[in-house]
Amino acid sequence: MVNNVKGQSQTNSALNNIKQQKAELQKNDVNVNSAPSKAPQKAAADSVSLTPQARQLKNLQDKAQEAPAFNSDKVAELKKAISEGKYQVDAEKLAKNIAAFEFDMYG
Repeated sequence: MVNNVKGQSQTNSALNNIKQQKAELQKNDVNVNSAPSKAPQKAAADSVSLTPQARQLKNLQDKAQEAPAFNSDKVAELKKAISEGKYQVDAEKLAKNIAAFEFDMYG
């Protein structure tokens, strides 16, 4: 019987300790939340500024989107010239353009 009493008192003591610790934590939380903070509460306004290059790039992008994907008149003209056998390829000009393209792409 004595053992039961001692066991119960130890259990009660442990419960009391837990309750006391919980109460202290709640008290600390209240103190932290109610304490005035040293940092100003005023939120800073964010801002963004674009460089002139970014503005120019945006303008070019808008113009490119407004332009047609291809010149349908020129395509029709080329189709007609090819079908009539009047379209001739300038091999030297084509080779120069290919070489310039390769140089621009790969240096």
